[in-house]
Amino acid sequence: MTYTQAAVQPIADKHTIVDGHRIAYATFGEGEPVVLVHGTPSSSLIWRHVVPRLTAVGFKAHVFDLLGYGESERPWRKDVDTSISGQVRILEAMMDVWGLDTTHLVAHDIGGGVAQRFGVFHLPRLRTLTLIDSVSFDSYPSKRTQEQMSEGLDALVRAPEAKHRAHFETWLRSASADPERFANDALPAYLDYISGPVGQASYIQHQMWHYDPKHTMEIADRVAELGRIPVQLIWGREDTWQVLDWAHRLHKAIPGSELHVVENAGHFSLEDRPEAVSEHLIHFLQAQVRAPLNRG
Repeated sequence: MTYTQAAVQPIADKHTIVDGHRIAYATFGEGEPVVLVHGTPSSSLIWRHVVPRLTAVGFKAHVFDLLGYGESERPWRKDVDTSISGQVRILEAMMDVWGLDTTHLVAHDIGGGVAQRFGVFHLPRLRTLTLIDSVSFDSYPSKRTQEQMSEGLDALVRAPEAKHRAHFETWLRSASADPERFANDALPAYLDYISGPVGQASYIQHQMWHYDPKHTMEIADRVAELGRIPVQLIWGREDTWQVLDWAHRLHKAIPGSELHVVENAGHFSLEDRPEAVSEHLIHFLQAQVRAPLNRG
């Protein structure tokens, strides 16, 4: 079966080498640096509506595709670490590529797990932290994903492409509060990355294989340390992947953090309500730039 290429095109159009692996990235605008980290099963594409809003008010946006995701390399060797913990090294290296000693960090989904670990182990490199519909503690994999994984990952790799794509289209639609609009916009692009002769096996090997809460549970007793810098949480009220209860738990665990709930938004709140998410993000960042806060 032949599929039409998605109309939504990637925004990470440059490439660099990190630890021998090719990473796709891009930068936009000038001003205070903001690094944006995507989650699964997505790519830097998810920031396409946020980036122009950031640059319009004087921030420089830095995006990249995690190793094994999007336009970045899909390693053949299974011993290449593309887990949440492994991606911390990629984030650290990309900041070095960009010449950033410190940055505002914004992260979605498992990117939020990467950001939490980065913050715990490299807090002096962060000016602020924003977590959007983020994994935390043992909030993942979701019940629906656990059901998928219970059939065996090898079975998912071997499934006929048409069946695989149809299955994950249904799954991805559940990430949006407006699945019909999502299906007519960016959904085909997300499916292209995790389907086909490369994408299907790569998705299982580089993403699903690492849906393990050990990466966030290892730092569960240290997330309070993130409260030493300004932290905000942005959550879609209709998020069924990382339900709102997790936002409240994370908010309580990080002293001084802010929590903003976005109406009519699901787990992919950046697709459902990019204008509302961007408004919260920009207001938070501008406030910190005007009155930097050092919590020691």
